[in-house]
This record gives sequence, structure tokens and C-alpha cells, in this order.
Amino acid sequence: MGNLKAFFKSGHLPTLLSSFLYFDISFMIWVMLGATSTFIVQDFGLSPAEKGLMVGIPILGGSLLRIPMGLLADRFGGKRMGMIGMMLTMLPLFWGMWFGNSLTEVQAFGFLLGIAGASFAVALPLASRWYPLEHQGLAMGIAGAGNSGTVLATLFAPRIAQAFGWHGVFGFALIPLFAAFIIFAIFAKDSPNTPKPQKLSQYLGIVKIKETWIFSFFYSLSFGGFVGLTSYLAIFFVDQYGISKVTAGDFVTITVFAGSFVRPIGGYIADRLGGINLLIKLFTLAAAVLCIIGFLPSIYVTLPLFIIAMLIFGIANGAIFQVIPTRFPREVGIFTGFVGAAGGLGGFFLPNILGTFKEITGTYAFGFWWIAATYIAALIITVWLQHSWEKSNIKDSTPGLKAI
Repeated sequence: MGNLKAFFKSGHLPTLLSSFLYFDISFMIWVMLGATSTFIVQDFGLSPAEKGLMVGIPILGGSLLRIPMGLLADRFGGKRMGMIGMMLTMLPLFWGMWFGNSLTEVQAFGFLLGIAGASFAVALPLASRWYPLEHQGLAMGIAGAGNSGTVLATLFAPRIAQAFGWHGVFGFALIPLFAAFIIFAIFAKDSPNTPKPQKLSQYLGIVKIKETWIFSFFYSLSFGGFVGLTSYLAIFFVDQYGISKVTAGDFVTITVFAGSFVRPIGGYIADRLGGINLLIKLFTLAAAVLCIIGFLPSIYVTLPLFIIAMLIFGIANGAIFQVIPTRFPREVGIFTGFVGAAGGLGGFFLPNILGTFKEITGTYAFGFWWIAATYIAALIITVWLQHSWEKSNIKDSTPGLKAI
């Protein structure tokens, strides 16, 4: 309890909550194409591979835009870039509301929805820079819990699509986005501890550090697993179990809810126990759960397994971003953008892996087993990294963390 009191006294709560809201609504918009996918594929009659590509394109757009958004936020301020990002996000929403009459158009405005996904590289640094090192995990976890916006998308989008058509979903999304813009403009502030902008060569220097690539891979699995499944599970439930579109959306909502709000818990636990120790346990569990899902048991077994998987992904997301601001405090924006881009790429590849294996083999089993195998690879790398840090006298905890 004392730690929580110290946390709330140490930073700027209005900015933290504004960053959460900005990320929450943006995340809702980012996965909206996946939330309405079962209605869209009915209009265009898509193959399994085409379904995976369609729902993955917004994730790819967000992935590619995160690095420049993080760089611009570091250089021009997180508040300014957050406001610009929300204004630009309105463009594909208007496009989806009035047009989108072909698969090509859907893919085009879907890619632009990636602007909303790029909010990750703005919201998290804006919030975290207000807080000291010992509270970075919780601060990043609260701001990052904005991925709970997926709950809003999966719960309401299918119902709105059923009542007003899937185009109407994008029009209704403009209402909460405008409200978030007003609140963010009034309450969010850039931290006085924000470092001065550095040269581009200094930012890009992080690619020479092995942890940049290692944590990018980790995040492509944890965050990529979360957002990729969020976008594709409705299609999976309808194809595999033949349930209704709205029921599929409700099932996705249940799984997403499980993973959305545990991110702060992951950051908090990592603050106490160390991120690497936590990731070793989480990657082991993820590989086991995904392997079992690959056997495609009844929906009464599969649904709880997906809930467990989403819990693992959410906690791992918080654990990974507990480390980043402590190791790279000056480059937190571009580092967040870089690693976040990898997370987006993971979210793009996951539905494509499932869709492609389904089209080639006629079953989703091999897709899930392939993903489980990547978690085994991540587990091996995590154990190796832990030993590497021990040899370099780097403790797996926030206060004792040193740069290599």
C-alpha cells in the first residue's frame, strides 16, 4: 500500500490518465476492422488467407508508423503528437463510414487505421517520463492498459454492424475519439524531465544493441499475440465452431478483457521480482497453452485456454516495458516505437500464419503449433540473456539495472 501511495505522489496523474484514454480509444479504433471482420468477409467472400491479410493490415500500418511517431514525439513533444495523431485518425474513419466498397478500399483505409496503433509510441513515453525509475513498471502498465480498448471494439462493433451495417461502426467511433481529443488537449502535459532531442544517428544507434532486437522479438510474441488474436479470433470462432457473429464477438470480448487489464500487474510484478525471471515463466506457460489449443478441442475447452493465453500475453507486455525506460531513459520514445513496431509486426504475422495454414492444410492446428514453437525459442533466448546479464554483473531488477 505504501508503494502505491508513493506512486501516486511521484508523478502527474492527469497526464497518466489522459495518456491511458488516448491509447484506449486509439487501440479500439486500431482493431476495429478485426472486430467487424465477420461482417466484411460476408460481403466480399474471402478465402482464409485473404481474411488473415485483411485483419492484419491495420496492425502492419501501426507497426510501420510507430517508429516515426516515437521519433517525432521525442523531438516535438508527446502532447502535440498525440493531438495530431488523433486528428489524422479521423480520416480513415470517415473513409470507412462513407466508402470501402471493395476489398482494396478496405485494405487501404485499414492501413491508415494504423495511425491509431502508432499512439503506443506517444502515450507511453508521455506518461512514463513523469515517474521515477522505481515506478516505471506500474506507470507504463497503467498507460499501456489502454489496450483494453479492444474490449470496446469487440463488444460493441458487432452489435453496431448488425444494427446499422459495418460502415456505421466507423462513423460511431468518431464520437469517443473526439471526446478523448478534448480531454487529452486539456489535461495532458509534457514532463519537465523530457530529455532534449538528440540527433537521428543517436536514436538509430539503438539498433547496435542486442537487447533492442531481443526485446523486439519478445514483444512481437506477447503484444503481437494479443493484438493478432484480438483481430482474428472472431473469424476463428465462426469458421471452427459455426457460432453467430455476435456470439463470436462476445467470446473475443471475454478473452480480450482477460488480457487487457493485467498489463499494470505485469509491470508491478516485474518491479518487484525482475522482468527476466517473470518472462521465463510466462513464455513456458504460453508455449504449453498454445500447443494444447492446436489440438482444437471443444469450444468449452478452447475458450478458457484463450483466456489464459491472453492473461499471459498481457502480463508479459507489462514485464517487457518495465525494463525499457530504465535501460534507455533518453531514447524511450524511439525505443518504445522500435520495440512497439516489432509487436505490431507480430500482430500482423499471427493472423496471416493462422489463415495461411488453414488454407494450405485445411486446419488451424499447425498454425497454433507454429506459434507455440516460437515461444519455445523465446524461452531459450530469455534464459541465455539472463545468464549473459549475470556474467556482466547486471541485476534483473530496476534499481540495479545497468547498461551493457
